[in-house]
Amino acid sequence: MPAETPVRLPAIAFLGAGSMARAIIAGLLRPDVEVDGGIRATNRSAERAAELAGLPGVTSSSTEQDASANRSAVAGAKLVVVAVKPVMVPDLLREIADALEPDAIVVSVAAGVTVATFEELLPESVSVIRSMPNTPALVGRAVTGVAAGTRSSAADLALAVALFETVGEVLVVPEAQIDALSTISGSGPAYVFYLIEQLTASAVDKGFTPEQAARMVQGTFRGASELLAASDADPIELRRRVTSPRGTTERAVAVLEEGRLKELFDRATDAALARARELAAGA
Repeated sequence: MPAETPVRLPAIAFLGAGSMARAIIAGLLRPDVEVDGGIRATNRSAERAAELAGLPGVTSSSTEQDASANRSAVAGAKLVVVAVKPVMVPDLLREIADALEPDAIVVSVAAGVTVATFEELLPESVSVIRSMPNTPALVGRAVTGVAAGTRSSAADLALAVALFETVGEVLVVPEAQIDALSTISGSGPAYVFYLIEQLTASAVDKGFTPEQAARMVQGTFRGASELLAASDADPIELRRRVTSPRGTTERAVAVLEEGRLKELFDRATDAALARARELAAGA
């Protein structure tokens, strides 16, 4: 959950202003968050940069109009969030390396790009934090994994955690677990949406209209999630309470177990992990 106590952060630069960067910027604009020195954001497109220019405390520029926009953005910034596509990261790091503040903390949200890649291309005085947020950041409900680099202090990591807490919950993990985390929380929203999609299709097959099916299924997922959040019981216990002995739910759950749902999730997340490692290797 987003922090409720006041949060104070140093000047921040976002290099790349796609949907994830914009979600984090939205979190930073909450009334209980203060960014000393303001927020800078760059984008390749002048049109996309202009969309951010009107936000309070945000200075936005585009490399389309100013080739030095990235270097200008990082000058004086304590936190630098690299949010460009993974393939663009090495060239971007070479571009900004000598413009970074000596004590800057570079935070990566680029999937598959390792801390080693960042540390190889940046000055030794610069700290690197690798992160993996997920799309519920758009509504302040992200689960973000963060991993410290070899040059990061506890204070550096704490700043990165505070940054991502503006859009949800944060887990600190070793970098070796970041790719595995990406297969659970990073890709997880897609799994949930897929389950909703399939259960909705089953409802339609049983004679409900698409509108009725969507209302039933989405309301059920939302209600179950809120019940879990509000309860002291774990999911196993909550499922048990719904599953009456010899009842309809018990019969349905038995079919899911016969389908080896846990093994299916193992295979799916293993496949995602294998792909993450391929991407890290440049495949």
